[in-house]
Formats: sequence, C-alpha cells, structure tokens
Amino acid sequence: MDVRGKVALVTGGGTGVGRATALTLARLGCSVAVNYSRSREGAEETAAEVASLGVRSLAIQADVSDDAQCVRLVDETVKSLGGLDVLVCSAGVTEFIPHDDLAAVTSDTWDKLLGVNLKGPFQVSRAAYPHLKKGRGEIVSVSSIAGINGNGSSIPYCASKAALNTLTISLARVMAPEVRVNAVAPGFITGRWLQNGLGEQYEAIKKAFEAVSPLQQVCTPDDVAACIVSIISGTDLVTGQVVVCDGGMMIKGPQVTVAAE
Repeated sequence: MDVRGKVALVTGGGTGVGRATALTLARLGCSVAVNYSRSREGAEETAAEVASLGVRSLAIQADVSDDAQCVRLVDETVKSLGGLDVLVCSAGVTEFIPHDDLAAVTSDTWDKLLGVNLKGPFQVSRAAYPHLKKGRGEIVSVSSIAGINGNGSSIPYCASKAALNTLTISLARVMAPEVRVNAVAPGFITGRWLQNGLGEQYEAIKKAFEAVSPLQQVCTPDDVAACIVSIISGTDLVTGQVVVCDGGMMIKGPQVTVAAE
C-alpha cells in the first residue's frame, strides 16, 4: 500500500513503538489518529508532531480492553479523518513476574494482560474491519518473541502474545481478500517500558541480549516501526504472518530470561 493520503489508527500511539510508528507513517504522507489510554501528554505531543509533518492528526483516549470504547475509537477516527485504511495495534501492558514465582500471578494479572494484549487487538480490528475492507486495508499488531519462545516479562505476557499470534492468522483468513492482517514480533526493545520494568538490571540484561544476538544489537522503537511500515508498504501478498524483528536472537541460544527480582 502507498500510504500517501491514507488514514491510520495507531493504538498505544503516544509512547514507544506506537509513537515511532505514527511518526514514520506521517513522514510518508499518512494521516494518523493517535490512541492512548493513560499517556495523554505523550499522545498529544505525538499528534502535534504528526501534524507538523503536513498531515492530519488527533489524539483519542480509549481503553482497548473495553469493546464499546474500541467502537467509539474507530468511529471518532473515521469521522475526524475521513476514513480508515491502516490499523496498527501497538497498545500493550505487562507485569514483571519471575516465571518460577507462580503464586505471584493473580486473576487480575491475567485479566489485565489478556484484556489489553489480546482482546484489545481483536475488538479494535473488529470495529475497524467494515472501514478497512472498503479500500483493501491493513492491520499490523505488535506481538513479541515472548509469544514464540515463551520467555518474557511474565508467563501471562508470553501467553497473551502467543494468543495474539494465533489471532493474527485467524483474522487474516476471515478478513481476506479485502484486508491483510500481520504481526511483528520484536525482541528486547530499548526505552521506558523495559527501563521501568527491569530497573537496575536494565543495562545488564540489554547487554546480555546483545551478546546472544548474531547482529549484536537489540531493537529500538524506530526499528520496530520500520518493520511495521515495511509490511504495510511492501508487497500485498503477505498476510497471516508474524515477522520476527530481534537482531537474529531467536536463531542463536541460549535465551536470556527477562524478569525483575
């Protein structure tokens, strides 16, 4: 898809990968609705920066774990920006719980992570589908290699991303041929998410990931955004795929455990 003159909705668009994706799309001439749940300041700053690039933009608050809010989010995007061609599901949450601390995983943990990481992409995609199929649209979700190798910030997080990978395949079947549905599975991503979660361990774990990566690098938000946009703007024959973006870490062991003490 040539995104010039198109409209994108980016969930979790005020920070991290979502922000980087919104700005990358805007530089290519795409108008962007920047969704946020709590990061209002970041979303409004991102929307303003998107607008400064000569395209339309707005920030919209909505909790993607709530279906009614997902419907409103899509409706406001279409009403304000005139349509919807691209959906990027980058809203995500986690809790940092060592995998061997099974007792620390509560029902609230499961509800929170599955609500945002799994139900959210489904609900927003469902709401967006009638609009996306009008112009052979695109959906890309931000998954994680945690959903492939079962190794990440917590067991519920890994499970939520594994389910998102399967959801991607299921939606790709259902929405074809009008809409392509894919996902990107990053490895370690630099930035506030892991800095806050890992605390003093952040630099040591980052170096450990770099050491086991064939490319000896970890992802930045811009790297993941570039991967997302390459799927959107590349060949129209890719659908139902989970594209790993991890510097090659998945092809070289041993894996590094990410868990806060």
